Amino acid sequence: MSEAPPVATRGLVKRYGEIVAVDHVDLTVEPGDVFGYLGPNGAGKTTSLRMMLGLIRPTEGSVQLFGRDPLRDGAKALQGVAGFVEGPAFYPYLSGRRNLRLLADYDDGDSRSRIDEVLDLVELRDRAKDKVGGYSHGMRQRLGIAAALLRSPRLLLLDEPTTGLDPAGMRDMRQLVRQLAADGITILLSSHLLAEVEELCNRVAIIRRGAVIYEGRLDELLRSARGGYRLVATEHDRAFSLLRAQRGIEAVQSNGYLRLQGDDGALAAATIALGQAGIGITELVPQTTSLEELFLAMTGGETADAGARR
Repeated sequence: MSEAPPVATRGLVKRYGEIVAVDHVDLTVEPGDVFGYLGPNGAGKTTSLRMMLGLIRPTEGSVQLFGRDPLRDGAKALQGVAGFVEGPAFYPYLSGRRNLRLLADYDDGDSRSRIDEVLDLVELRDRAKDKVGGYSHGMRQRLGIAAALLRSPRLLLLDEPTTGLDPAGMRDMRQLVRQLAADGITILLSSHLLAEVEELCNRVAIIRRGAVIYEGRLDELLRSARGGYRLVATEHDRAFSLLRAQRGIEAVQSNGYLRLQGDDGALAAATIALGQAGIGITELVPQTTSLEELFLAMTGGETADAGARR
């Protein structure tokens, strides 16, 4: 019998009065995924994570973490699960190490023995004796991940972990996420930063106004939107006329080059025809569509009001 997936939501709904914050969300996060939960600010990502962790009760639908429901099974459902929503919280007047010790006391005895290990992992051991009130935002984010790792999780849920970080802090956080994934931890990463998702994630769900409008492999999504080819030829006008007559090829003139659409077979036949006509090809490159372009097309360029949905 196969193991239950780390995260499975079915028909997940959360309403606040007349506002539908999460609208019948179905998600499946598979073992080993770095799963990007992508949407505009206010699309419903944080509310979804709160329901996944049992922090708020769904209006409808269900959540299962490794086959357990946080509302039905309580703390048992969170075994092997860790993370933070809307940023980690610590006692600012205590040191980083002391904060971790307090959190470890809520878990089993192994958690305290891992404090030095997780501090090393997030590169905070040299600042572990300093009060958290003096930490930068990036340091507090890394301490939050250290706190989550005390539990040796199999699943890590991170809500906008790079928000508010400077470029160096964002780079360090991305490297840390890669390292954790390489260590076998399944990661659900909520973000509105498209470059972050494209760089880190193998599967994604895109949410708009509380509803999922795409779930699947990121590479398949990008491949499905391949934008044809850019061709530059030695004789532009002759090349255009010849290509317009080629079966299976759509050619459009642009500023100094031709834009082609067609499958690989039609494209191969077209390049042979150009060569036979004595027309040289100086450039032929695929035109890719970025995740940002896809996202804006799928969400209608929406920038949601963060006050309406989280």
